[in-house]
Amino acid sequence: MRTAQMISPLIALLLSPSVFADDGFSGANTAWILTSTALVLMMTIPGLSLFYGGLVRVKNILSVLMQCFAITCMVSLLWLVIGYSLAFSEGSDYLGGFDQFLLGGVTEGSMSGDIPESVFVMFQLTFAIITPALIVGGFAERMRFSSMLTFSGLWLLVVYAPITHWVWGGGWLGQMGLLDFAGGTVVHVTAGVAALVAAVVMGPRHGFPSQPMPPHNMTMTITGAGLLWVGWFGFNAGSALAANGDAGMAMLVTHISASAGALTWVACEWSKFGRPSALGAVTGMVAGLGTITPASGFVGPGGALCIGILAGFVCYNATVFLKQKLKIDDSLDVFPVHGVGGALGTLLAAVFASDALGVFSGQGLGEETIGSQLMIQATGVIATGLYTAVASYVILKLVDAVLGLRVSVDEETEGLDLTQHNERGYDL
Repeated sequence: MRTAQMISPLIALLLSPSVFADDGFSGANTAWILTSTALVLMMTIPGLSLFYGGLVRVKNILSVLMQCFAITCMVSLLWLVIGYSLAFSEGSDYLGGFDQFLLGGVTEGSMSGDIPESVFVMFQLTFAIITPALIVGGFAERMRFSSMLTFSGLWLLVVYAPITHWVWGGGWLGQMGLLDFAGGTVVHVTAGVAALVAAVVMGPRHGFPSQPMPPHNMTMTITGAGLLWVGWFGFNAGSALAANGDAGMAMLVTHISASAGALTWVACEWSKFGRPSALGAVTGMVAGLGTITPASGFVGPGGALCIGILAGFVCYNATVFLKQKLKIDDSLDVFPVHGVGGALGTLLAAVFASDALGVFSGQGLGEETIGSQLMIQATGVIATGLYTAVASYVILKLVDAVLGLRVSVDEETEGLDLTQHNERGYDL
């Protein structure tokens, strides 16, 4: 017992931010970001993989799992070669330079703030992985595997890296004062808009909307949703890049918004159809998570409650409008959940970050008013959305001209598992 009592203070001392103050290294912050990195990677493999995999038809389950897995591998190598440099090295207001080609200069001793730069590189890599993986939901069940890889790789370098530089790498939106704590514009608006463009360019799945295409395994989807929820704590709280009060508050408001988003979506369904669904609960949860993401480091619990409720209501109605009114086959609702949610949360950050709202107050807007900050937020959303839409359209058309985007009708009918990978997800 006495030995344990002696060891505990020693561990606390080693993790104290002040231990390595002389060389600028924080053991506590490094430990937290290492943990957050693992949590965010878990969001893609296995979280998003299982979430998306359960939502598609049985003949396409492996294709979705394979797409998420392959994107993870490919993006990791592209990030090593040039992606990180384009996003975070010094360059212009619009794009980083080539100074860190092949992670040149990233050594065991190089630092990013008070954590090793290698940890920062890996943490940001997990964000770069999940963003193109989210787009998979927009064209699920109908894109060639080779075309998916080519599109995702080009998209990472042409869309994701530049916009990351705009917001987090010293670019023009960051200089303007855009509030995007963990990726409302960088991740969710870009992925949502790209998914919408892909769905429009490729056209609907064969049989949509007349034929029902229900999820084949909701147990798998709910399991994936649970992993996403837990992983999102690393996504949002980890974006504080420190083990401090910002991280703690970001974790708290993330959980509140997810809970409110899920229950609001369920309430909308219950009111309209007379019964709640598990699919609605998990989709509302993701809407709440995506919407709080840009605001998570700036708002308080009361603001998070409002954001979560609005996320569930707005994203639910956006989903219904897109599929039932516009007849756009965004297969797994990426745009109405992530695109609309990310834009909504980015705008609401300007409102609930204000310290003048009583119980709904956040951490304050500094010299900006709600109105002036809202204009900055809107500029970020519009610029990110327009650039993503145009660039994604060009990339899709280029890939279509060279490789062809869609599988044939016969291949789609048979399923991508067999036609693209010669495997089955289940032995039936």
